[in-house]
Amino acid sequence: MSGDRQPRQSFNNVPDIYDRVRPGYPAPMFVDLFSALPSHPSVLEVGPGTGQATRDLLKRGATVHAIEIGPATARKLREVLPTNELAITVGDFEEGPTEHHTYDCVFSASAYHWISPAKQLDRPAELLIPQGVLAVVDLIQVDSPNDRGFFAAAQPIFERHGQGHVGPPAPKREATDLPIRIALESDRRFERVILRRYDWDQTYTAAQYRDLMLSDSRRQMMDAQARERLLDDMESFIKGEFADCVVRPLVATMITAARAA
Repeated sequence: MSGDRQPRQSFNNVPDIYDRVRPGYPAPMFVDLFSALPSHPSVLEVGPGTGQATRDLLKRGATVHAIEIGPATARKLREVLPTNELAITVGDFEEGPTEHHTYDCVFSASAYHWISPAKQLDRPAELLIPQGVLAVVDLIQVDSPNDRGFFAAAQPIFERHGQGHVGPPAPKREATDLPIRIALESDRRFERVILRRYDWDQTYTAAQYRDLMLSDSRRQMMDAQARERLLDDMESFIKGEFADCVVRPLVATMITAARAA
């Protein structure tokens, strides 16, 4: 089982907000993905959330089996996508599905980092047909003037509430990458590892950015009163200093690899 389940499952606390505010993914990304798949592919989706990518997989003719760890999130997914082409399992990808079935594609968007590194490779190696495609996508916030200085200006507010930035600084657009790329390139079970990038900036009002923050696992792990103080301060800051508008500069980054025959 991967990592700490508590942050991973925190999204289950706010499925309605998650569905309302989390962005989808750029159409050209799905064009590129489906160019490597057969028509009407069978797709195993890992961590679908409330369907931000699932709807595009279905729209392009896939039959999707989605594995979602949060029961409330899975219920919301079924509510927003009531189709027979979507099967939903509540569970942990590291442990299931256990039935003897293989897929044309194992796909995950903004969720695969919750899976332990070994299982990120072992599970698709078990579940993909020969030449089947593993596709891992993440939305990466980048260093860009498009944010009009918001994220630098907002850091003191995050720090005052004990929520300052952790980890490396935001990369430039042309430098976005996913850690799994190197692992795939060195694993003989996979071939044709390809990295693609798509600009995908998102714009929010102060109220929408508040919801976006609330949908984040780090904020969900805060004490409720402390979280509200942070959200109140940030919403007021955006309204007062940034004319009620935040641009979040993002690059949708996709790694694809084929299961070696």
